[in-house]
Amino acid sequence: MAFQAPIADIVFTLTDIVGLDRAILGDVDFETVEAILAEAGRFAERELAPLNRVGDRQGVVFSGGAVATAPGWKEAFRRFAAAGWSGISAHQRWGGQDLPVMVEMAIQELWNAGAAAFATGTMLSAGAVIALEAHAGDPLKRLYLPKLAAGTWTATMNLTEPQAGSDLNALTTRAEPAGDGTYRISGQKIFITYGEHDLVENIVHLVLARLPDAPPGTRGISMFVVPKFLVDSDGRLAGRNGAAASGIEDKLGLHAAPTCTMTYDDAVGFLVGEENRGLACMFTMMNVTRLSVGIQAVGVAERASQEALAYARERRQGRAPGWTGAEMSPIVDHPDVQSMLMRMKAFTAASRSICYACAQAIDQSERGTDADRPIWARRAALLTPVAKAFSTDSGIEVASLGIQVHGGAGYIEETGAAQHLRDVRVFAIYEGTNGIQAIDLVTRKVLLEDGAVVDRLVGEMSETVERLRSAGTPETAAAAARLEAAIGDLRAATAHVVRLSREGRKAEQLGGATAYLRLFGMVFGAALLARALLGQRGTGRNGRMVAIARYFTECLLGETTGLRRIVEAGAAGLEAQALAALSVSPATN
Repeated sequence: MAFQAPIADIVFTLTDIVGLDRAILGDVDFETVEAILAEAGRFAERELAPLNRVGDRQGVVFSGGAVATAPGWKEAFRRFAAAGWSGISAHQRWGGQDLPVMVEMAIQELWNAGAAAFATGTMLSAGAVIALEAHAGDPLKRLYLPKLAAGTWTATMNLTEPQAGSDLNALTTRAEPAGDGTYRISGQKIFITYGEHDLVENIVHLVLARLPDAPPGTRGISMFVVPKFLVDSDGRLAGRNGAAASGIEDKLGLHAAPTCTMTYDDAVGFLVGEENRGLACMFTMMNVTRLSVGIQAVGVAERASQEALAYARERRQGRAPGWTGAEMSPIVDHPDVQSMLMRMKAFTAASRSICYACAQAIDQSERGTDADRPIWARRAALLTPVAKAFSTDSGIEVASLGIQVHGGAGYIEETGAAQHLRDVRVFAIYEGTNGIQAIDLVTRKVLLEDGAVVDRLVGEMSETVERLRSAGTPETAAAAARLEAAIGDLRAATAHVVRLSREGRKAEQLGGATAYLRLFGMVFGAALLARALLGQRGTGRNGRMVAIARYFTECLLGETTGLRRIVEAGAAGLEAQALAALSVSPATN
């Protein structure tokens, strides 16, 4: 089936569920946002969605250090840039539109639903703009930001090395001062998305490297701009730099997005920010990029859900309960298929809501009042690992269920259902694996302000419970009771995680980390979706979202009790069990 941009659901989530504040929008009104989203939806439907299968089947071709993208890719990117989509969040002084992150994430969702492999490159360029705006000196900003905002150039992030994946302490790429204010970068980076391609005339690499006198570990990492082509003071290309792709990866999915091994051979680099402070610079980009990865999963999950539902309406097998027709009934009438489809819809909607809520926190931390910005910044820090990990885990489950709904046809490449699972699978791995997100959540983010950041969020969830009770209908009363019980599970699990931290029982704390993140996402997602039952902005109720919210609270929230028990007890014996069953080395601390 042809992809249909879910504009009504996106707008409802932005306004009625999360709350898109006029103060965040600035000079832009709601009507303009809706018009932008509608146009983005049309671009995703007409330009990107038809390329998704082409990109998957054709992939990219590497030859002589150059990468040729799939047929139609270059033309689509030119139209993408010409329409101004590359500069959605860039500041107006660089030629961007300076739209809030909430709107940017909604647009990114549409790109990913259209063609995730295409959206991956645009996401990285948007993140690089944020990093350069925050940390680069004015000369670098003037040279690079207008080109990135215009889509004339694209950008990458270069962290990973063969021996340094999640642990950047092992990073060895070198940066030697050249004596003229520039540096010479030498080393190898792997898994560099869109490190080489033919979509634009220049590629701007943001590279982490060590100076000769740098302290050990992550305290000694600096960040550099290393362009594919050097640029003169007027922004014109001035010769090839010593940065080149030496190969591309043969991957499970995202076949149309080149993943490169990059070799830096005495390449000219320009310092971004302060020496030995590069990791902080890169994390400015990475934190928003992690949210973008969550949105990638939402986009693919939406596409997979639409296709599974369309197939279920057409495919006829057996006779569903109550079916009176002479022929076989559509499989959408079978309760088991309905359950799978509703689970797909519910997890997609919950993940969308969590990602938009995280974007809201980022916007408020940057555009809100001076007094509130630090509070919102800590909210954004808390929600980022949840948005990334819960949404990508959910996207994988949704895409897998999409194959199941298709049955045997889903296992055949012809239907396209398998592509969604292949594409979405990497989102739980890159930009910090989901296990690392869970570790970050339980060891750092839950402990912010000695737990006060989590307490404030849980308090808001409890306010939703009271509003549901006050609404006075049977459906809101039932939702309130179930949500209150789930919040109780989250409170108990949070208290346990904090207690383990204070007692120094780190192995148990980490053993339950993934279950805790899942529990957090389930409860927060349910609390957000429950707002659909209230019609809180007076715009009326979206009947489809009300049904999804009821399903989530009535049929899925029961999982929170089991997750709480895993957090509280399931990890206690993990180390001893792993020692016996997996032959792991016993802890020495």
